[in-house]
Amino acid sequence: MKNESDKLVVSVLDKGHVEYVDHMGSDLLVVNAARVSFAKESEFDYDIKEEIDVDSRSVTEHRYNFRLKEKDKKLISYLAKHQHWTPFAHPQICLRIKAPISIRTQLFKHKVGFVENEISRRYVTEEPEVYNPRWRDKPTNGAKQGSEDFMEYDDNYNYCNLGYNSATEHALGMYRSLLAKGVAPEQARFVLPQGTYTEWFWTGSLAAYARVCKLRLDPHAQWEVREYAKAMDSIISKLFPESWTVLVPT
Repeated sequence: MKNESDKLVVSVLDKGHVEYVDHMGSDLLVVNAARVSFAKESEFDYDIKEEIDVDSRSVTEHRYNFRLKEKDKKLISYLAKHQHWTPFAHPQICLRIKAPISIRTQLFKHKVGFVENEISRRYVTEEPEVYNPRWRDKPTNGAKQGSEDFMEYDDNYNYCNLGYNSATEHALGMYRSLLAKGVAPEQARFVLPQGTYTEWFWTGSLAAYARVCKLRLDPHAQWEVREYAKAMDSIISKLFPESWTVLVPT
């Protein structure tokens, strides 16, 4: 995880990333969304983290350390344990994600609680970027999906690499040629490979992102998707530490 121009960005795969854009709410919002049923409301506990002398007049600025009360932590655990999900639907998180098209398709299967706005190659004609995968063996024991371990770096691996690179470069070359011949970008994009990177804004509730990560952090999920789930997890766990611990236990 790194800070780039004050933006929290987690690099994923060879050219992808998950970037924090914005969020609304906190663990306290989850608590109060639940307590409103009884016309109750809670507040953060706090203590003074440090005192800073602001100027020569000895004006002191206090910095506070806010934390949930123990009873509110217990409430969050209770809500998650008994699947009272609506309080977790009030906080919202906006991320900007860059991923290969096929991985975007998997993530977009998660619809409830999400809205997305994606870069459109009807309008954008900048040079596409393509994912260079690290190859894995096909699944065994009759499995219809998934993969085994990463392949050995041998002649077979090199063959796969050379063939993939040749095919993607041919597709990118044809894309450039179609544009140069005056073909509409909305049609020229048809030739781009599934490994082409795309980007989108993805805004969803805390509950929605928790469902994504619980499913996509599972060892049976595709490795590339798990890497994006890990990046989301690393960002959201810091925004909603108490809720995330019980929603997406590690």
